[in-house]
Amino acid sequence: MHDPAVLILDEPTDGLDPNQKHEVRTLIGEMSRDKIIVISTHILEEVDAVCTRAMVIARGRLVADDTPAGLAARSRYHNAVSLQLQRPEQLAAAREAMAGVAQVAAVEVDERGPTLTALPADGAAILAPVSDRMAQAGIPVSAIRVEPGRLDEVFRTMTSG
Repeated sequence: MHDPAVLILDEPTDGLDPNQKHEVRTLIGEMSRDKIIVISTHILEEVDAVCTRAMVIARGRLVADDTPAGLAARSRYHNAVSLQLQRPEQLAAAREAMAGVAQVAAVEVDERGPTLTALPADGAAILAPVSDRMAQAGIPVSAIRVEPGRLDEVFRTMTSG
């Protein structure tokens, strides 16, 4: 087989187990040092894992051309703060506490977690005001994490309608 300057791969890890995915991703990373690799995939985890540039095509038109991080920054979840609460009965008080944080645009609740996710206004960094507000309200938090954004949400927004 020859050594092409450009290699096009269609769904290179579809159907593989986690170990095989890791091996293929490592191989793609090694080969990308001296050749262009184009990956066509609907598995957005793959985009984040191996791509330095991502293009979204919808209805035959290019609707985005950015880095995976740049696309994730377009998500309404970019810089969102997810709080794992200790008890489900704390969700109502936590939601009420978030109403007092100016940079919080919306709040999503998942009772199964129990988890509360504070969505930032205009991608603002809200970790400090959210964690401060929870401390002021006396609501203990088991875990807290800042979300980078969700590629699946960005993709759905760009390709729907």
